Amino acid sequence: MEGKLPTSPLKNTHRKISKTSLEKKEARDAWIMMSPAIIILLLIAVYPIIRTFWISLHEMVLTDPSSGYPFIGLENYVKIFNDQRAMDSIIFTLKFTVVTVFFELLLGFGAALLMNKAFIGRGFVRASILVPWAIPTTVSALMWKFIYNDQYGLFNDILTRFHVIDSYQAWLSSSSGSFMALVITDVWKTAPFIALLTLAGLQMIPKELYESAKIDGANKFQIFLNITLPLVKYTVIVALLFRTLDAFRVFELITVMTGGANRTESLSVYAYNNLMKFLDFGYGSAMSMLIFGVVFLISLIYMKALGSKLTDF
Repeated sequence: MEGKLPTSPLKNTHRKISKTSLEKKEARDAWIMMSPAIIILLLIAVYPIIRTFWISLHEMVLTDPSSGYPFIGLENYVKIFNDQRAMDSIIFTLKFTVVTVFFELLLGFGAALLMNKAFIGRGFVRASILVPWAIPTTVSALMWKFIYNDQYGLFNDILTRFHVIDSYQAWLSSSSGSFMALVITDVWKTAPFIALLTLAGLQMIPKELYESAKIDGANKFQIFLNITLPLVKYTVIVALLFRTLDAFRVFELITVMTGGANRTESLSVYAYNNLMKFLDFGYGSAMSMLIFGVVFLISLIYMKALGSKLTDF
C-alpha cells in the first residue's frame, strides 16, 4: 500500500531556521530604512529635552554671568514649590484646563449629535461651525479682546440690550472677569474640534444597529446609552486627549488677552517670562520640564483609557 511519506524532522527544522533567518533579515532591513527618521527624531525631539533637563540642574542666570552657571541639582525644582507665583500659575492652569475641557466636551458633543441628524442646510451648518477652529489662536484672542472692550465692546452691548447688566464693564480688569473671558474665548474656538472628531465617530456607526434597536422597541435614550455612547467613546477620548494637552499648555490666548495679569498667568506664560524676560534659564528650564512631565503623565492616563483601541485611530 502506497501512502504519503512523512516529512522529515530535519526538513522541518531546516524550514524553521530559514524562516527565522528571513525574519531577522527583514527586521535588520527595517531598522536600516528607519534609521534616518530615528536619527532626525533624536536630534529634534529627544536632544532638546535632555538639554533642557541638564540646564534645569544648573543656576543659569544670564544677567549674572559672573556666577559661572554652577550645578545645583534639583534646587530649581524645589524652588518651584516654594514660589507662590509659580503655585498660583499651576492652580490657574489646572482650573482653566478642567473648566474649558468640560464645556468644550458638552458643546462639542451636542453639536456633533445635531450635525449627525438629517436636516435642510446641514452642510452649511457643518462648515460654519468649524470656522472658529480654523482661525489662528492669536487672531481669535485679539478679536475677543476687542469684543470685551469696556467702551465699545460687542459683549457689553449685547448684555446691556438684554438688561443683564446696567452699564459697560471692564471684564479684563478683574480676576473673575478675566477668567470668564478666557474660558468663553477658548470654548468658542476649540469646541468645534471636539465636534468634528465626534461627528467622524458617529458617522462610522452602522445604521443597521439603530434600525435593529428600533425594531426591538428601544427608545431614543436607550439607543443613545447602549449604542451611540459606547461606539463613539474612544473617539471622544482621543479628542479629549488633544484638548487637555492644548489647554494645559495655553499660552497665546493669555499672552494676547491679559498678558498674565489679574491672576491669569498660566504655567507656560510664567516659564516663558523666566526664560525670556528674567533670563533665568535654569529656573525657566525646570518649569518647562515640569510642563513636559505633566503633559507626559496626561498622555499616559488617556492612553491607558484607550488601551488596545489606540491602534484603531
